[in-house]
Amino acid sequence: MASIPCIFQIPFTSKPINPSFPSLPTFSSKFLGTQNSLSCLRPSNIGPSNGSRTQCWFKFGKNGVDAEGAGIYGSQKRDDFDKDDVEQYFNYMGMLAVEGSYDKMEALLNQNIHPVDILLMLAASEGDRPKIEELLRAGAVYDVKDADGRTAIDRAVNEEIKDFILGFSVQKA
Repeated sequence: MASIPCIFQIPFTSKPINPSFPSLPTFSSKFLGTQNSLSCLRPSNIGPSNGSRTQCWFKFGKNGVDAEGAGIYGSQKRDDFDKDDVEQYFNYMGMLAVEGSYDKMEALLNQNIHPVDILLMLAASEGDRPKIEELLRAGAVYDVKDADGRTAIDRAVNEEIKDFILGFSVQKA
């Protein structure tokens, strides 16, 4: 079973609801209780009620499979990627800050290149190995050319990334 251990710590704070009734607290966590219109506290039976810690595990997928089997990573296919994914990656990798505009991204999108192939070009230029692997698994094609005739291999930040792309593509075939 694949699981991610995690610890929840719910802060417990209270303050008086009404100065004339200082013994009735108001709680800052929905896990601790709910308040009715009479300003009485009703316990909620969800989570710890004393601010203590609890440990839990999450099972992914139907049978507690790994992230890929649960559809979280690696299960996307070529057509699952769109122009929004290109823009999000462009922003996430800080390319907008470096480029100063979306011109480079829009130029690629306007060339009728599939978004997954554009993402591969961008990831190769950044040396983002996990993203490159994800995109190649999804069906990205590394030899698609941009307007300048450059491919993801040509845009690769170094020889190691070039070899990774070529090696992964050979291994996949």
